[in-house]
Amino acid sequence: MPRSVNSVASRARRKKVMKQAKGYFGRRKNVWTVAKNAVEKAMLYAYRDRRNKKRTFRSLWITRINAGARLHGLSYSQFMGKVKANNVELNRKVLADLAMNHPEAFKAIVNKVK
Repeated sequence: MPRSVNSVASRARRKKVMKQAKGYFGRRKNVWTVAKNAVEKAMLYAYRDRRNKKRTFRSLWITRINAGARLHGLSYSQFMGKVKANNVELNRKVLADLAMNHPEAFKAIVNKVK
């Protein structure tokens, strides 16, 4: 019995990976084995960095809130402690936006929690 290989499916699978490798430099874009490895590694980086992005944004928000709070004589930890104690239901993303783009609104929040 002759060997049966599903070349249609194999070709489709390879085409899918090669399409994902479009725009890569050198052999990564047109040599199957190199492109396959490059795309696989890229997918791992994408998966990892979707989680890292959340960390880096939280860090950015904390930095901005800290800068805004220090203008009004509070440290970040003091300010957040008072925010929680006064049941202000604003998350760090919103507080950071207020501190950066609407300083008068942020000042009102600081005065409310002091």
